Amino acid sequence: MAIAISLLAANAGLDAITALINAGGAGAIKIYTGSAPATPETAASGTLLATLPMSATSFGAAASAVATANSITNDSNIDATGTAAHFRIYANGGSGNCILQGTVSTSGADLNFNSVAFVAGGTCAISSMTLTDPTGA
Repeated sequence: MAIAISLLAANAGLDAITALINAGGAGAIKIYTGSAPATPETAASGTLLATLPMSATSFGAAASAVATANSITNDSNIDATGTAAHFRIYANGGSGNCILQGTVSTSGADLNFNSVAFVAGGTCAISSMTLTDPTGA
């Protein structure tokens, strides 16, 4: 039998993660080409395609083991042309620590876009994002 945590603990865990994103200022989501690094502590890899600033309070309080992102600002000038493959969320406007990372695709990924073909000078927008407790609480 797997260890189970309470909903209270799941919500507290998500709130702690989102507090790290907010440390030092609003967080930022960065979209990259190529495979994600082995861990969030590993240096970024791939070509940086887009940077999307998050709200000063990046996520609302977790409820039912889900934290929902507040407004995410579009990147209206994509940095480079390439195929989006992974994202990282950083603290402090993107200059702080990487707090988490995930995959990018058109479906079935951690972050889905209508198209993963990014074009320099174009716009990248994220209409919604949620973090769900991975323990299934």
